[in-house]
Amino acid sequence: MQVTRHKVVVIDYVLKDDDGNTIDQSSDGNFSYIHGTKSIIPGLEKAMAGKQAGDNLKVCIEPADAYGERDLANIQRVPRNLFPENIELKAGMQFQAASPEGNPLFVKVTAIENDEVIVDGNHPLAGINLNFSINVIDVRDASEEELAHGHVHGPGENE
Repeated sequence: MQVTRHKVVVIDYVLKDDDGNTIDQSSDGNFSYIHGTKSIIPGLEKAMAGKQAGDNLKVCIEPADAYGERDLANIQRVPRNLFPENIELKAGMQFQAASPEGNPLFVKVTAIENDEVIVDGNHPLAGINLNFSINVIDVRDASEEELAHGHVHGPGENE
């Protein structure tokens, strides 16, 4: 069975940056998704189309087909008083905020200067080529329940 729209795809993968550093990985068939539902990055979904169980592939996904380029507009100076007073802020801390539209947005503190906190709202993988090594473990039809819920169900799972 080939990877097409509304198929459940189970893969093992290793994700590396251009320097060969491992960013993420999944093994033992622990990663699955429903193809064609925008649940993985667009470039990876394109690369997976037509594959079948037993296929191995290496693919480099450029930022435009992954998390986009880094956008300097997503780096902002925020008054310190907008953060909880009881937290000692440090570079590298992450917080959830709200976008102007009210959507959840994750920001990372990059620096603290006097009464201002510099935060970066770019996705951590923005601007990075993503190099995947993938082993396709299984491809099957998604159930009606999985399609209705928008995610793969494990054994005995109905939600």
